[in-house]
Amino acid sequence: MKKRPPIARMRNIGVIAHIDAGKTTVTERILYYTGRSHKMGEVHDGEAIMDWMPDEQERGITITSAVTTCLWKDCEVHIIDTPGHVDFTMEVERSLRVLDGAIGVFCAVGGVQPQSETVWHQADKYRVPKIAFINKMDRVGADFYGAMGQMVEKLRTRPLALQIPMGEAEEFSGIIDLVSMTSTTWQDETLGATYDTTPIPDHLLQRAEKGRERLIEDLAELDDEVMEAYLADKPLSEQDLLSAVRRVTIDLKAVPVLCGAALRNKGIQPLLDAIVAFLPSPLDVGAVSGVHPETGEKVECRPVAKDPLAALIFKVSMVEGRKLCFARIYSGTMHTGEDVYNPSRNAREKLARILSVHANRRDRLSEAGAGDIVGIAGLKLAATGDTLCSAQRPVLLERIETYEPVISVALEPKTHADQERIGLVLEKLTAEDPTFRVRVDEETGQTIISGMGELHLEVLVSRMQREFQTGVNVGKPQVVYRETIDREVEGEAVFDREVAGQHHFAQVRLRLAPLGRGQGNSFTAVTPPEGMPESLIPFIRQGVMEALESGPVLGYPVLDVKVALIGGTFRDSLGTELAFRVAAAMACKEGLTGGAPFLLAPIMEVEVLVPETFMGEVIGDLNARGGKIEGIRPQKGIQVIEAIVPLSRMFGYSTALRSATQGRGTFSMQFARYDRS
Repeated sequence: MKKRPPIARMRNIGVIAHIDAGKTTVTERILYYTGRSHKMGEVHDGEAIMDWMPDEQERGITITSAVTTCLWKDCEVHIIDTPGHVDFTMEVERSLRVLDGAIGVFCAVGGVQPQSETVWHQADKYRVPKIAFINKMDRVGADFYGAMGQMVEKLRTRPLALQIPMGEAEEFSGIIDLVSMTSTTWQDETLGATYDTTPIPDHLLQRAEKGRERLIEDLAELDDEVMEAYLADKPLSEQDLLSAVRRVTIDLKAVPVLCGAALRNKGIQPLLDAIVAFLPSPLDVGAVSGVHPETGEKVECRPVAKDPLAALIFKVSMVEGRKLCFARIYSGTMHTGEDVYNPSRNAREKLARILSVHANRRDRLSEAGAGDIVGIAGLKLAATGDTLCSAQRPVLLERIETYEPVISVALEPKTHADQERIGLVLEKLTAEDPTFRVRVDEETGQTIISGMGELHLEVLVSRMQREFQTGVNVGKPQVVYRETIDREVEGEAVFDREVAGQHHFAQVRLRLAPLGRGQGNSFTAVTPPEGMPESLIPFIRQGVMEALESGPVLGYPVLDVKVALIGGTFRDSLGTELAFRVAAAMACKEGLTGGAPFLLAPIMEVEVLVPETFMGEVIGDLNARGGKIEGIRPQKGIQVIEAIVPLSRMFGYSTALRSATQGRGTFSMQFARYDRS
C-alpha cells in the first residue's frame, strides 16, 4: 500500500468553468505532466481520460464530474474535473461542497461567460479559495487584460496578475512571471514537458516591472506584512510575495491570475506550482462543523487521522450496475471491512471496499484518512449528501442542496422485456442524480421523467439504452410549471369521519396570501386558536405542505404562497392528529381553488453571441419567442445579446439560431426564476 503524504501536503481542488473554456484539456495536461498518464487525451478526438463515458466522448463535453489523484512537488493533488454545461450544474455544486480550492478556467476570447459566473458564485457560497487560469491565449481575439476586467465587473472579485503573456493570439510564445521576474517558454518537440526559464527580454522588461509594481501595490492593500514593508521601502523577496499571495488567496481577499494555452501545452507547470503554493490543504481549511443527529449540538470535525470518523458522500455512481459512492473524509480514518454509522438513514453500513479513483479506473486501498477523496463500494442505503461516521460519536454534516427540474418527457418501453426492466433502471439513475425525477401520470399511465434541460434528459435516455440495454420511446419535451394564487383568500374545512372504528373530528380555517416571486412557501401559526393544543400545530403544517405539493390548475407544485392558521375547533377525544392534518390539507385546497390560481413558467436567462450582421434577425426571433432583451454589448467583433425568455419557447432554438446566423451564432441558457409567461 502506498504511504499517505502528510495532510499538509494534500490539495483537494476542482476545475470549474463555462462549457468549452478548456477545463478538461487543462486537466489532461496536468495528468500528463505529473506522470499520471502517458498520453495526452484530446477532447476533440474523444480520447480525454477524464471524459470516459461514451456520451462524453461523442459530444466532446464533460457530463459527469470525474475524480483523479496525481503528485506534484511532494504534494498529493486530488482533482475533480466538473461539467461546464448548465444542465449538469448539480455536478459542480456537489463537487464544490467537498473541495478546498478551485481553478476557474476562462477563455481569453470569451472572458467571463454565463456559466463561469454561476460556478464562481457556487464556489463563493462554499467559501472556496480560487485561482484563475486565462486559457486560449493563442486564439485570435485573445485579451488577457480584458478577461481580468470582466472578472472585476462580473464576478466582483480582486484579480492579482502573477503572470503576463508574452504576446497574444498567434504572437503568444510564453509567460512572464512577475514574482520571480523571469520568462518561460515551452518546447513543442517535448509536448511542453520541458521548458526554458530565462531573463525577461529587454523589450518586455518595462511592462513586467510595471506589472510587478501593480502586484505589490495590490498586495499592500490586502496584506499587513506587505503594507509594512512597502511603507518602509523594504525590498520584498520572492518568498515574501508567495507567502502574501497564499494568505490573501486562502482568506478569499483576492484571486491569483495565471495564463497559458492548454491545447498548445503552454502554462500548465506554473499552474501546478500555484496549486501547491496558494491553495489550502485540509489543515489550512481547519475543522468543519456538523450537528449531533439527536441533540442538535454542534460537533467539530478536525482534519486529524486519529479523531473519530466523519465523511460526506457527495456523489453516487452506478458502475456496471453496482453502486459506487464518492466520499470526502473530513476527520478520522476508515478501514476496509469495518462498519460505519449513517445517521441520515439511522443505519450501520459495511465498507466492503475503499478505492482510489482515477477517472473510470479504481485501485483498492486498505484504509483512507482525513483529507482523502475516495470511492466506496458496498454501501446499500447511502445517498448523495449522507454522512458516514463513528457510532460512538455520531455527526450530521451539512447536506448538499439540490435543484428542481424544469423540463419533462414521457417515456414508454419498446418491448415487454423493456417494460420489466425500466423501473429498476430508473431507480438506479434516480439514486445517482438528485436532479432527476420520475413519476407516473395517473391519467395516462405514462412514465414522466424530469431534469434540468433537453441535454440532461437526452443523456439519461442514451444511458438507459446504452448502459442498461433498455429500449424506450420518448415523447416531446414538456415544461415543468409551478402554480400560485393571485389574491388573498380564506379556506375552511371540517373533517368528521369514522376511520378504522375511531371517530375523528377537526375544523380548520386558513388564510392564504400570494408572496413575491422567488420567496417560497411559508406557514404561520403565531398563537393557536383558543382551546386548540399547541401540539397539533406541526400536523396542521404537515397537512398544508402536503396540499401545496399539487395545485388546482394542472397539479403542479404551488409556489410563493403564505398560509396562516386563523381559526379552528378542537373536541376532546375526537381531535386527533390525523383529523387536523386532513382538515388542514382540505382547507388549503379550498383556499387555493378560490385564490385565482394561475401557472408560473420557468423563465431562462439567455446569452446569444452573434456577428453584428445577423443581430437584427436574432433580436426579432427572440422577441417572437416572447423574450425581453435585457442588454446588448460589443465583445471582440461580435455582439452579446442578453435576454429573458420563457423556456417553453426555447425548444429547438439551437437549430433556429444556426440557420439564422449561417452557423456563426452560439448561445447559452440558464434558469432564472418562475414567473408568468
